[in-house]
Amino acid sequence: MMGICLMKRCCSRLLFLSLFCALMNQNEAISPDGEALMSFRSVVSSADGVVGKWRPEDPDPCNWKGVTCDAKTKRVIALSLTHHKLIGPLPPELGKLDQLRILMLHNNNLYGSIPTALGNCTSLEEIYLHNNFFTGPIPSEMGNLSMLKNLDISNNDLTGAIPVSLGQLEKLTSFNVSNNFLVGKIPSDGLLAQFSKDCFIGNFKLCGKKIDMECPDENSSTGSRSTGGGKTGKLLISASATVGGLLLVALMCFWGCFLYKKLGRDESKSLAIEVGGGASIVMFHGDLPYASKDIIKKLEALNEEHIIGCGGFGTVYKLDMEDGNVFALKRIVKLNGGFDRFFERELEILGSIKHRYLVNLRGYCNSPTSKLLLYDYLPGGSLDQALHERGEQLDWDSRVNIIVGAAKGVAYLHHDCSPRIIHRDIKSSNILLDGNLEARVSDFGLAKLLEDEESHITTIVAGTFGYLAPEYMQSGRATEKTDVYSFGVLILEVLSGKLPTDTSYIEKGYNVVGWLNFLISENRPREIVDRSCEGVETESLDALLSIATKCASSSPDERPTMHRVVQLLESQVMSPCPSDFYDSSSD
Repeated sequence: MMGICLMKRCCSRLLFLSLFCALMNQNEAISPDGEALMSFRSVVSSADGVVGKWRPEDPDPCNWKGVTCDAKTKRVIALSLTHHKLIGPLPPELGKLDQLRILMLHNNNLYGSIPTALGNCTSLEEIYLHNNFFTGPIPSEMGNLSMLKNLDISNNDLTGAIPVSLGQLEKLTSFNVSNNFLVGKIPSDGLLAQFSKDCFIGNFKLCGKKIDMECPDENSSTGSRSTGGGKTGKLLISASATVGGLLLVALMCFWGCFLYKKLGRDESKSLAIEVGGGASIVMFHGDLPYASKDIIKKLEALNEEHIIGCGGFGTVYKLDMEDGNVFALKRIVKLNGGFDRFFERELEILGSIKHRYLVNLRGYCNSPTSKLLLYDYLPGGSLDQALHERGEQLDWDSRVNIIVGAAKGVAYLHHDCSPRIIHRDIKSSNILLDGNLEARVSDFGLAKLLEDEESHITTIVAGTFGYLAPEYMQSGRATEKTDVYSFGVLILEVLSGKLPTDTSYIEKGYNVVGWLNFLISENRPREIVDRSCEGVETESLDALLSIATKCASSSPDERPTMHRVVQLLESQVMSPCPSDFYDSSSD
């Protein structure tokens, strides 16, 4: 009997030990790739919970969504999680995925620096990290990725210089670093010299022949490096500088006299309106009792003293008529031999559009030398001036009314015009205000009208940096949803009182959209509101932040239509009711 009991105890202990060892072996069986991805899971969250569904008890990650493994080796060869609203930094443990070939994490809300450890993933062939909020420099260690063919890190907040090591990647066939905050000279050696200008645009402090931007003279410091010459060289330099200075003073005196006598008159003449012979006025609405000759006479009297604004499309003048009526005259920058039939036909379409929240185009001057558009004058100036220049303290009700009015104007362009009109350049300077601070959308239709002009306008009418939708910067194709994104940015600008690319955001490595996403991740989104704004209603604020977040989504499909935006504004903001700001549902 005693022997039977001992045998049962031994069996029980053996069973316990076997189960314990099994559990230990299971934990040890988690692959290094699985551990690396679990590090990713621990710091990155997603609105749809896709990363949270990765199970740490799985022996390998090959069945996890977004993860692809090699059928034989069971090693991770691809990580693809696009459009999942991922929020968080990339962990350096990703560098342990040494068999990874494809990394696709674009169109999310990832932030922080790009890990230098990615340089250890020497099997990488494709990296797509665009349309996120990555900051810091491009790791020079990426030059170790000898198999890399495609690299797209555009539309982030990256800083610093482009590493020379990237130009040594012999298999690189696709490259894009546009729309960041990169600085310095574009490396002219290696494969980077083969890529087009579009791969680098949107980095205002980059320079080099590739983007037609001269770099500071690098030869100016060579003299300081020289160790020869001694006092003789210094004396020669001093003498040359003295003579050069005297010649420069003489030249300035001569040039000053010349400017005073001649170019001063030419300057005022260039700012004045030149209508030219044979001009006529085409009016779209017959309620203005002015003859063409009377308007033309007023146009020819305009000069720099009458300028009230300048922008990408041209210069705006204030035109006062004898009867006290005031108009705004927009002089298109590029002169192209007067108005052709296409231009006139498009203007007639724009002139036929009348809406309470759109600036009224009254007509144009059919001149052989100038393109002059006549609009209603709005005494409140632009929203940009009200927010950033005049120092006005717009209260909460005023800001809400401006947002709602602008939304109704854009919605009319998208849904009620025939043909429908995509604005393409929604921003605060294109929202004008009347005397009661009601909003009017301006410059609609001009982007399409002028896109074929052979001038610098073509680089401006595509939109303004900070307001551009990620896919628009990538493809250059404008849709209603790109307007919706810009409107979402506009909402945040009105709420915060800051430009979308305010230095306070850039210093933190964000733009206004990235900063809001960060605040959301910290559960403090209300901190984005302008502290000087009086009368803020928290329920309306939460609703506006929710609408702005939807509009500025990185995925066009998740953005609501402008018609839906107006509905949300009227139901949730103008008549607020309790709402869950963190509701991730889309319309």
